[in-house]
Amino acid sequence: MSNAVCSIVGAGPGVGQAVARRFALAGFQIALVARRPAVLEQQATELQASGATAQTFPADATDPAALQAAFQQIHAQMGAPAVLVYNAAVIRDGMPSDTAYENLINDFRVNVAGALVCVQAVLPTMREQQRGTILFTGGGLALDPYAQYASLAIGKAGLRSLTYTLGAELEPQGIHVATVTIAGTVQPGTFFAPDLIAEQYWNLHTQAPGTWQREIVYR
Repeated sequence: MSNAVCSIVGAGPGVGQAVARRFALAGFQIALVARRPAVLEQQATELQASGATAQTFPADATDPAALQAAFQQIHAQMGAPAVLVYNAAVIRDGMPSDTAYENLINDFRVNVAGALVCVQAVLPTMREQQRGTILFTGGGLALDPYAQYASLAIGKAGLRSLTYTLGAELEPQGIHVATVTIAGTVQPGTFFAPDLIAEQYWNLHTQAPGTWQREIVYR
């Protein structure tokens, strides 16, 4: 897979950057997508310092047109992504009864709808080639909702459902769709260290057809 493209949406320190490092180690070019250019440049610089090929594509996950434009640029400058990792999320503190309608809708656009936009952007080439990997960063709140983070719990449940429905549709076409459900607090130096979690994404990507998992619950 040397020179193949891995696109990471919601790139940044933590899991996103750890996944970028893991795929870069295997020879992938890395396309970083997030809304803050300064953060993207910092992540790209770190990857490039280790010898990786990394480019940045600023886009807000709430803006479908911006996401579509970013993937058009990725395709033109780097090639069609062989791997899509959707890592974007809004982490909002708030009880369900206090959650404003506008906040819930806006959060859902990032937590779920943006993922679908990105999938639709990479699907044409994956379908043509009859191969590809689509990975989502899930969360334990999808399995055990916590009232204090109601909006995120709803979003992660929706993303998990999207994983399973897309997987059922796309697996017969040779496209692996899966989620890493992180059921704990990401923190370096612990079982939930970003680099350890990143290995789960790599494990999913490298599974042979016929052994594909839709979900790894990491806890």
